[in-house]
Parts: sequence; structure tokens; C-alpha cells
Amino acid sequence: MLRIPSCGRSERKLLEDEKYMKEALRLAKRAYRLHETPIGCLIVKDGEIIARGYNRRNKEKSPLEHAEVRAIRKAAKVIGDWRLEGCTMYVTLEPCPMCAGAIVQARIDRVVIGCMNPKAGCAGSVMDILGEPGFNHQVEVSTGVLREECSALMSGFFKDLRIERKAEKLLLKNGMEPVDPE
Repeated sequence: MLRIPSCGRSERKLLEDEKYMKEALRLAKRAYRLHETPIGCLIVKDGEIIARGYNRRNKEKSPLEHAEVRAIRKAAKVIGDWRLEGCTMYVTLEPCPMCAGAIVQARIDRVVIGCMNPKAGCAGSVMDILGEPGFNHQVEVSTGVLREECSALMSGFFKDLRIERKAEKLLLKNGMEPVDPE
């Protein structure tokens, strides 16, 4: 598989990748506001955004409602085929095993990743499903696009989550019920 670090891309391509990653970040912030892990994703074909997705696992009560899977489902409907050849996916966090498998199955040509996920990433961190030579499709991967912004959003989310959980424990310890933010 071809791995392209952000510094190796042409200036024009980097600017285009940053433009789309900013939109993926906007989607991730939408997930954050819903108390979902802030991951945003979009799929582009021929310079046009054809699908968007963000995490909704908690809201939908489903482990399948990852940003990437939601975007793939929408893109397939727009194109009218499960094969998303000629498409580029932009995602704020390195895909997990399920999402990486869906990307390979959908035949997406290229994935642009904001920040890597050393605990569950399957585009090179824990394993490399996207570049597995035994599969009939490998994905071109570019990493580190708006890495600092993507990483800061994830770090901020988990910091807020830890604070929220401490507050809930304190309320329960004092005999009070935590209030659902919805």
C-alpha cells in the first residue's frame, strides 16, 4: 500500500485535503455536541462531497453507527452501487477494524486521516487492514492532515468525559442522581 505523509504531497493536493478535513472536523464537532466520540467523515468523488457521517453509536444504541460506516452507506445510495471506486474518504481518526474492513469492501481508492489511533487503528497503528496484500483491494492512505486539530478535539472530548464521570460519581456518593444532558 502506498503511504503518503502530509509533507510528501503537492501543495495543491494538501490544500484540497485540508479543505475536506475541515469539513470532517465540523462533523466531528457535531458528534461531540451529542456526547458521541467526535469522529467525522466524508466521502468525495470527482471533487464533490457525496456523503457525510459522524458517530452516533450512543444515540442509535448500535455499535455499527460509526462515522465511516454511516458515510459509506450514504455514498452507496448516492452512487447507486456498493462499489465506491474513484472515491476518497476523509476521516478525523484512523479507522477501527470494522470501518477499515468496510472501506476495503467498498473499494474506496484513498483514505485521508487526521490523527492516528494507537489503541484501535487499522490503517497502520495496531494493524494495517487497508494495506493488507492478501485482500483483493488495497487503499492509498494519507495521514496527518490537520493532525493537531483532530487530536486536540479527541483529547478534549475524553478530558471532558473524565470530568463528567467524576462529577457523576460524586453525585451518586452524595445520594443524588446525575441529570441526563439531553
